Amino acid sequence: MQDSAALMADIVNLNERRKRRAREQKEADAAAKRLLFGRSKGEKNRQEQEHSADVRKLDGARREKRKKDEERD
Repeated sequence: MQDSAALMADIVNLNERRKRRAREQKEADAAAKRLLFGRSKGEKNRQEQEHSADVRKLDGARREKRKKDEERD
């Protein structure tokens, strides 16, 4: 006769497997989003400095005052 232990399958907790698969999928999605949207703090600061410099340059070249500026005077 065959050994009864050899015929039995491993016991699997389906909730643990489902949760582990969900965690792995969530981590994979997060990694993909970091590649698409992630920027370092230095990159964010550099872009903000460039944007503010562009705004100052454009405002300095303005020919006439904006309505908001006229209302303050």
